Amino acid sequence: MRIAVYASGNGSNFQAIAEAIASKQVDATICFLFCDNPKAYVIERAKKLGVPFKVFSPRNYENRAAYERELLNQLELHAVDLIVLAGYMRIIGPTLLRAYANRILNIHPSLLPSFPGKSSIQDAFDANEKETGVTVHVVDAGVDTGPIIAQEKVIILPEDTLDSLEDRIHQVEHRLFPQVIQKVIENKTFKKSE
Repeated sequence: MRIAVYASGNGSNFQAIAEAIASKQVDATICFLFCDNPKAYVIERAKKLGVPFKVFSPRNYENRAAYERELLNQLELHAVDLIVLAGYMRIIGPTLLRAYANRILNIHPSLLPSFPGKSSIQDAFDANEKETGVTVHVVDAGVDTGPIIAQEKVIILPEDTLDSLEDRIHQVEHRLFPQVIQKVIENKTFKKSE
């Protein structure tokens, strides 16, 4: 399966996916990494891993629709089957949602529907929750509202700091996301719209 990975920041989930592909745990090819932030460390990770990457800043486009049309052009040019959001900090708009309906996966660091949005780890920590976790879901028009494919709990320990909790959540993400991507591939859950 041909995938494109979208990321905006550090890229540790991107690296986990790329390494799982290299070790044959995931039967896919990363056609390219797409990044919307030219200063993101994920670009360095892509260079080190030999993964082609593209950087498009939304500010360089007239509007969101023009930006998404360019993204769609790149996806079609590379015959991408599945989009994987690995720390991509933008909402996917209607252009991509229509073209890739049910073929966009996202990983989120909480047990959705609890704590959607950007600061979910801190929100769960600040709320004195006993557990949080990781969710992989299909992307829809809402924010972290799409159908859930997999979840894994992470217990919040009494001695946890925000940093230690984040580290443990990232460890789960790095293991769970490649596993779910492989299951999606094996189940052929996501087929191109005809």
